Amino acid sequence: MKGFSRGMTHTAIIVISTTMIPSCKKRADTVKSDLREAGYQLTAEDWFRASRGNDVVAMRKFVSGDFSIDTRNAEGNSALHEAAANGAQDSADYLLDRGMAVDLPGGSERTPLMAAVVADQTEMVRWLLRQGADPRLKDQDGFRPLMLAVREGSTGSVAELAAYDREDLDPALLLAALVGQADVIDSLTNYGASVYARMEDGRTPLMIAAENGHVESVKLLLEIGAGRYTKNSDGRTAAEIASDAGYPEIVAMIVRDPLPGELALESPEQIAESMDAFVDAAIEKSDQAASAVEPDSKAIAHDDYHAPSILIEGETLSSPVAERTTAEVRANTQVPTSIAVTDNKSFEMPPLVMRHYREREIPVGIETVQGDTATLMIEGPSPKTLKVRAGDSIPGSSLVVVRVQRRMEDSKSNPGGHVEISTVQLRDDSTGATREWIAGVSSSAHDPVALVEDAATGKRYIASPGQRFKAADGSEFLISAVRPNQLVIEELASGEVRTIPLRGPRG
Repeated sequence: MKGFSRGMTHTAIIVISTTMIPSCKKRADTVKSDLREAGYQLTAEDWFRASRGNDVVAMRKFVSGDFSIDTRNAEGNSALHEAAANGAQDSADYLLDRGMAVDLPGGSERTPLMAAVVADQTEMVRWLLRQGADPRLKDQDGFRPLMLAVREGSTGSVAELAAYDREDLDPALLLAALVGQADVIDSLTNYGASVYARMEDGRTPLMIAAENGHVESVKLLLEIGAGRYTKNSDGRTAAEIASDAGYPEIVAMIVRDPLPGELALESPEQIAESMDAFVDAAIEKSDQAASAVEPDSKAIAHDDYHAPSILIEGETLSSPVAERTTAEVRANTQVPTSIAVTDNKSFEMPPLVMRHYREREIPVGIETVQGDTATLMIEGPSPKTLKVRAGDSIPGSSLVVVRVQRRMEDSKSNPGGHVEISTVQLRDDSTGATREWIAGVSSSAHDPVALVEDAATGKRYIASPGQRFKAADGSEFLISAVRPNQLVIEELASGEVRTIPLRGPRG
């Protein structure tokens, strides 16, 4: 009986096999015929052509003919990479539905998101990010999508990626200055990259752009507040670097006689007005650029009018909110991304957004102080020296010298020790503002300041170190420090310190 059963089974297999062979052949012939009618052959080359062309109907026919969706081309890329590079969203959607990984590595270890970035497919970049594509992955050369977008000059992709990769914003700006991508510089600074970013050797974006002869980038950086007189670790300015590199036209752009408004100390009201104007202009410019690229798209919502910013000192802001982790923000698109994001434990603080940072150098330096007389150097194409005493005015300005002195202070580099410093205290008779300048330190018009926004109300505030404010629940906070790329805030009750990153007008 057993042998008979085995025989029957073997016979059945033979019958089934001989029946299936014609059936499979017929199905394959049908698939080939259908593909020919659609203008394709059952080949890898045409599979990629269908993916690039967003032809999902044809792709389904390929798959029904047992064609492997993971087929790779000569570069090692999949059909999903091809779809991403060609903006073929329907094809990409079909492939993801079939189980293809959104971050599938291809040639040079690049993901489909990277392929879309390099091809400047902004809509596809946005779509892939919404499908969960990871913007923090690197290709074999160590480039993340944001850095690839900068290198390729893909301004639209930069704007899409900036909010996802804030750690790279300043390095991305330095790279944009190096390759001379003025539009990318504009986009990055809108989303929180700082014009005060520095390389390890102290070079700023302005210095890098000047050194490489990028006229438009230099022009833009100057317009958005890059310091003309900032020095690198070797004590050289952007103009000196440009001169050494052989770019006299850039030197002429940077070096000029001070304008009347540059030899002035600003009042808090003037600072607020200037920062409001900068942010509003950046938003308007961004809206216009978005409308030019996508006429039917809706601009990011914002009020056409903002009440003038006021000092945050003594103000009461909205109630604190529990801070979300990066993972929570990515997993829930309803979480306001304007609220600070941390990878640490949750804590409560007002929903502040840092929109702008400002420091303004004055083209005057203290050379020496001897007795009651100070020697000042006024920057320009032909620097001028000026000796002043208390009561003297600085020509071409409203600045009056209040005091000239040398004094001893605690040494920061040698705790417990003392160092002698030379100072000049000045008053601006037109604004009433006062300032002390120190020999060997860049002269400034005011303390570092940040323009911050209450995300719940849209109200703007000017924040300086040492100011205090409250939340609606009674919590009290202190502005510990204002830095080019972040605001440091201390909760007074607990003593805990948190940082809020610079997010820019659009971040």
